[in-house]
Amino acid sequence: MATQVSIGDHLRDWRRRRRMSQLDLALDAEISTRHLSFVETGRARPSREMVLTLAGRLDVPLREQNAMLLAAGYAPAFSAHGFASDALAGARQAVEHILKAHEPFPAIAVDRHWTLVAANGAIGPLVAGAAPYLLEPPVNVLRLAMHPEGLAPRIVNRAAWSGHLLTRLQRDAFATGDPVLAELWRELADYAPDAEGHDMAGIFLPLMLRGENGGTLSFISTITNFGTPADVTLAELSLETFFPADAETRTALVGHR
Repeated sequence: MATQVSIGDHLRDWRRRRRMSQLDLALDAEISTRHLSFVETGRARPSREMVLTLAGRLDVPLREQNAMLLAAGYAPAFSAHGFASDALAGARQAVEHILKAHEPFPAIAVDRHWTLVAANGAIGPLVAGAAPYLLEPPVNVLRLAMHPEGLAPRIVNRAAWSGHLLTRLQRDAFATGDPVLAELWRELADYAPDAEGHDMAGIFLPLMLRGENGGTLSFISTITNFGTPADVTLAELSLETFFPADAETRTALVGHR
């Protein structure tokens, strides 16, 4: 049988992840260290408002804030609708608008595990040559990028790009405490034994891909999140938009339409 995790266990774990002492958290939350210690040891039961305050000071993701509330004996505070649900119709239309408006350049939307949620019609040049089974839903875009039968053989700066993705994934796994991300990091690290840090002397690290007809496609990207989400699904959704890093790539993508 699984051991039930108490609210105190949650608080200690998130304090460790955020590298905060009891004193640090107590000062931020404007409570006494004694009271926080009692909450963590189970000698005091926090109010619903106190759980949310502590979670907010610890920058706990909404999904895990719901788990903390349940552990303290309260109902979850944040909804978790499916992306295709009617409740998220407005947000879904906004995502679709951004993706479509970004054409002829690639753009995707992913969830917290880097599973593809939506994409625009310009991702063809980005995923060309990948094994068909890696493109079957659910598509994990990091696995697609680093798998030997995915984009990896086409990535010109593969060692530096793999190092960038692994560092980013490891940081996300630690920040969220998500075991799925930790397992994904272990899988992808096996695909890239040559991963390395990149030269920070440049302005950015581009993704450089060999094109279908020769030449190199070079991209920079931006990541966009909803600013004030009150739903778990929206809070975990990220839009990544790819821009041409040079004139040659721009010409190739515009001509591909």
